[in-house]
Amino acid sequence: MTIIHVSADATRTVHTSREDDMNRATAIGDAQHSNGSHVDRMVGDELLTVQDAARFLNVSVSWVYEHTRDDAEDRLPFVKLGKYVRFDRTDLREYIDAKRHAFRNGARRR
Repeated sequence: MTIIHVSADATRTVHTSREDDMNRATAIGDAQHSNGSHVDRMVGDELLTVQDAARFLNVSVSWVYEHTRDDAEDRLPFVKLGKYVRFDRTDLREYIDAKRHAFRNGARRR
C-alpha cells in the first residue's frame, strides 16, 4: 500500500510505502543519545514478548516458558492475551529485585 503525504502548501507530494515507514521507525528506534548510549525502544507500559523477556532477564526462551507454567515453583509474572504470553517490564524488574532481596537475606533454595 502506498501512502501519499502532501505538504501544507500542496506544492510537493512524497510517496512512501509501508516498508519505508517501518524502516524509518526502526531507524528512529535504533537512534543513539548524544552521549553514545543506546536509546531503548520500549517505553512506558509496552508489554514484552517471550523473546523480549528472555533478553531482558538474560535467559533462554525455554527458561521463560518453563517459568510461566502453572506448576512452576518460581513463576514469572505475566499476562495472557488469548494464546499469547506477555510480560510487563516493571513486574519483571520487581521479580528480579525480590530474588535479589531473598538471596541477600539467606532465603536460598536448594
